[in-house]
Amino acid sequence: MKILQATTWSLGTFIRIDALDECVAVHRARLLSLLEQILKRPPRTRIFITGRHHIRAEVKKRLSGRVMSVSLGPCGGDTVGCFHVRLDEDETRDAMDESLVIEILEKIPDNMSEMYAGQ
Repeated sequence: MKILQATTWSLGTFIRIDALDECVAVHRARLLSLLEQILKRPPRTRIFITGRHHIRAEVKKRLSGRVMSVSLGPCGGDTVGCFHVRLDEDETRDAMDESLVIEILEKIPDNMSEMYAGQ
C-alpha cells in the first residue's frame, strides 16, 4: 500500500479492480478504506471498479461520494449467440445430446437475467 500511495502521489495513476464483489467482505472494506485514502491525495488518481450491483452502496459509502456508477448487464441475444459459438467449437460435443443443448440455451440466459435483476 505504501508503494501504491507513493506512486499515486507524484504520477497520474489509473487503478483497476475487477470483481470486487468476489472479495471477502472484511478485505473489501479494508481495500475500499485504503482506496479512499489514496483519493484524498492529489486528484490525479482514477479508480475503476467492477462488481455486481449488491456492493454498489458499500463502494459509494466508503469512497465518500467520489463514485460514478454505471450499470451493465448482458443482452439475452448476445448470451445465446455466445453459447452457440462455444457449443459449435466444443470438441466433446458428442458428450451431450440435443435436449441438454436446448436446456443450456434456455436456462443459462434466464439465470443470468435473474442475476442482474434489480440493477
